[in-house]
Amino acid sequence: MIKKPFKDIELSMLGLGNMRFHTSDPKGEKIKDDEAFAVIDYAHEHGINYFDTAHVYNNGDSERCVGDCLEKYDRNSFYVATKFNINACKDYRKMFDDQLKRLKTGCIDFYLVHCVLDGNVDEYLNSGLVDFLEEKRAEGKIKYLGFSSHASTATLERFADSHDFDFCQIQLNYYDWVYGNSKSEYEALVKRNIPIIVMEPVRGGRLSVLTPDSEAILKKAHPEWSISSWALRFVKSLPGIQVVLSGMNNLDQIKDNIATFSDDYIFTKEDNDVLMEALDLFKKQLTIPCTSCRYCTKTCPMQINIPEYLKVLNDVKANGNFNLWKADKVESDGKPADCIGCRACTAQCPQSLNIPYYLEELADKMANR
Repeated sequence: MIKKPFKDIELSMLGLGNMRFHTSDPKGEKIKDDEAFAVIDYAHEHGINYFDTAHVYNNGDSERCVGDCLEKYDRNSFYVATKFNINACKDYRKMFDDQLKRLKTGCIDFYLVHCVLDGNVDEYLNSGLVDFLEEKRAEGKIKYLGFSSHASTATLERFADSHDFDFCQIQLNYYDWVYGNSKSEYEALVKRNIPIIVMEPVRGGRLSVLTPDSEAILKKAHPEWSISSWALRFVKSLPGIQVVLSGMNNLDQIKDNIATFSDDYIFTKEDNDVLMEALDLFKKQLTIPCTSCRYCTKTCPMQINIPEYLKVLNDVKANGNFNLWKADKVESDGKPADCIGCRACTAQCPQSLNIPYYLEELADKMANR
């Protein structure tokens, strides 16, 4: 396991995210301990020493699970990271005490202001939370203080400059490097010499399975690499990256990821070129090339706002089913499920899109969410 120095300690470059364990209840609040413990134990035994959780994960059961499992190990052999989310709780003093109890520790190694957004940054800055956490750091109850950001780059910079933070956690992967804000956020943190913890390196699993054509490009270049490992190797190659988190919930995933972070192969320019070629093809094949010309809507007997629904489907394909709520906000007399397959729309489409197929796909996703 590759380890990198961080201040006066060493951290494994691969960290275990403890948000995606299987649960036994409909609300997803009770973790299946036998499965989770197997993953956590395997991680600890194979050199991972950074374990990430939060009070909002499984309504606190993730923290409880991590605390219960790691309790049997030498406290100096691992580091725990947890977070406070002001959108989920306002009483940070009580929450901090509860977290110490759930994690069964007298000190939290890495504590994060959780999920800084453009919409909550002022509340975070004015709540007294960071001052409180700095006091806990001075007392030794927190070793290192940081924050995670899903905000714009400008907001990230503003928050980073507001206090003396030891590290920052951002979403970073090769898809968001090209099509999102990952690169500008990364550059802002490197400029400030703030070590980076990476979340979503495989974009919640979306970069573990590409289209067959794009996967073929990667497999031709390195047949022995998994598709997921390409994403991890890209992030691993960037200077300034301290820990790469992966929400592994089974032994096959963790074995593959540990192998990726246990070799010293240097990701080359040629590798990067291959990855960008595969990404370009993946994006083209993933995205429905609707130009919103609206010719299709003029002949739709069900009065479906087809271009807007196709935008939603593109968002869902790229970013996950949690974006299906956007379909409910589309202003339209007809809904995707109302499509009768008459194909009046396809006769008018300059892109020759199979619109009824896409509307049926979106309707199925909406019905099964």
